[in-house]
Amino acid sequence: MKYKEKEVSYRATNTYSTLNNINPKTKNVWLIFHGIGYLSRYFIRLFESLDKEENYFIAPQAPSKYYKGEDYRRVGSSWLTKENTKTETKNVLEYVDAIVAEEKIPEGTKLIVLGYSQGASIASRWIASRKIHCDAFVIISGGFPHELKKEDFTFLPNETKITHIVGEKDPYFEIEKVEAEKRRVKEILPQIEFRTHPGGHELDIKSLSEIL
Repeated sequence: MKYKEKEVSYRATNTYSTLNNINPKTKNVWLIFHGIGYLSRYFIRLFESLDKEENYFIAPQAPSKYYKGEDYRRVGSSWLTKENTKTETKNVLEYVDAIVAEEKIPEGTKLIVLGYSQGASIASRWIASRKIHCDAFVIISGGFPHELKKEDFTFLPNETKITHIVGEKDPYFEIEKVEAEKRRVKEILPQIEFRTHPGGHELDIKSLSEIL
């Protein structure tokens, strides 16, 4: 019997989380992509210390869920794996499009796209494929997709603030690999600024506050 793998399209529903409310004082709308193992409702709480009137946060939820640990009690999620990556990426990006359409981001506010850890790959691909004119793009403790090239981001104006932040004690990053990655990303995004914080593989709100 010959093995076949087929494909089918269907309608899917997924959740996402928000923090604070849009109001006349709102300056920044953040689209924040969590890392592997998170759920959006927990990830978004890391931003609670930032000004509540000036900042509105939208956290998409990675669609693939799994149980963490041997007790099968805690749930984590993942954006992508090496399995069927092209199709899964398409699905995820269409889901992000639906969120943005639903939220109706007001004109006059700044759009900040942030990707933490695995979420950096989704944020990067969404900006590049949709030609998103964001005001700021923040990569935290995450790698940059290898298929993306300089020409994928030539639409971004020089005024777009792009920042890469990594912890000095991050166990997932070796110095040699970090330096090589910095050189590669610098060629793709010439205006990028590299920063560090004294911690590990984590989102450091203090270092994030300093770039606003």
